[in-house]
Amino acid sequence: MKKTINQNIFPWIWKWHFIGGIISAPVIIILAITGILYLFRDSYEASQIQRLSQVEEMAGDKMTYQQQWELVKKEWEKVPTAVALPGSESEGTEFISGKFSQKSSLYIDPYAKKVNGIVNVKETDMQKVRKLHGELLLGRYGAKVVELVASWMVVLIITGLYIFWPRGKGIKGFVTIRTNQTKRILYRDIHALIGFWFSILLIIVLAGGLPWTDVFGAGFRWVQDKTETGYPATWESNTVKSIPDEGTISLDEVMAKAKELSLDGRTLIDLPQKPTDVFSIYNRTANLSLMKKYHLDQYSGEVLVSHGWADIGILIKGRLWVMAFHQGQFGLWNWYLMIFVAAGLLVLSVAAIVAYFYRKRPGSLSVPAVPDGFSPSIALLVIVMLLGVTLPLFGLSVVLIFILNKLKVEKKMSMNN
Repeated sequence: MKKTINQNIFPWIWKWHFIGGIISAPVIIILAITGILYLFRDSYEASQIQRLSQVEEMAGDKMTYQQQWELVKKEWEKVPTAVALPGSESEGTEFISGKFSQKSSLYIDPYAKKVNGIVNVKETDMQKVRKLHGELLLGRYGAKVVELVASWMVVLIITGLYIFWPRGKGIKGFVTIRTNQTKRILYRDIHALIGFWFSILLIIVLAGGLPWTDVFGAGFRWVQDKTETGYPATWESNTVKSIPDEGTISLDEVMAKAKELSLDGRTLIDLPQKPTDVFSIYNRTANLSLMKKYHLDQYSGEVLVSHGWADIGILIKGRLWVMAFHQGQFGLWNWYLMIFVAAGLLVLSVAAIVAYFYRKRPGSLSVPAVPDGFSPSIALLVIVMLLGVTLPLFGLSVVLIFILNKLKVEKKMSMNN
């Protein structure tokens, strides 16, 4: 009996890998293409940023940072929430308002004492690419579709490895593409071999994307909070308070402190908005172990709280690492590797679709059949349940599929009666 069950598992897994793959493939292709395009963001936007940020050093009075801040508050309809520490004397000052897609940057030339220009992230070409990558340009509903497909991708990788594993063929089965067989077999082999050799990298890339999602991401953050493996409570500036006094320190003093700290990567300063807010100095760096954050009393300039990589919990450390890897932020090797992975994902997805159309018979979807009377084992159901709990939208889709399948069977039985 055990032998019969094991023989039946393969077509059952193959059927659901087939259905999930064909439905997901168009979205996966979009994700692969937009992922490749977004990796070129820095080089694509470099000329515009350089034009706005580069300034000509001139003799004479140069605006202080405090004067620049006052000018920005006067001339900009947005509220400046942060400022970047210039990397050199020939670099202007970037004031920032908002975060993520709502972020805007205003560039000041302190020598010419004027605004060089403004960049609104939501109006940039690359933000449109990012929205297509993360939401399919469909807002929250599109984000759920992307999360559902990403969840199914995890399952497709697991089931694909089981289906592909070349039982009894030795090492040859892991590297051979059968070019002397039918075109369907050729494209199936291309799909299977790329999927096998890229499987670990694809899992890491998915791990870097899933924490950004709505449902899985919310669950991930809940686990972080409950296990206290996220950021320390005083990491965010709104959890630390200044003690109001007669006068505040100037932005120049804060910028001098930030320069003195010599943080790795790009240094930013969050600006206080209320009398009890603090100045927060922190950095953006590819070397995550060198992350730092300092909260300064806006009146005395005293460092109230400071944090580093050692203060961050294990889950957020893992999340930050896989997210940075996903975006190719660890240097050229990582960038080229992500291009390679995205291109591989694109090729294996296209190969799957081509193989399907070579397989498809006229008037039929050609879905693989499962032997009559097959019933998944308890172990198999437990694995599906665990995946459903870990990836909630996958779990929800499985429940929906089960209900629809049950209704289909009942309808067929009633018609036969």
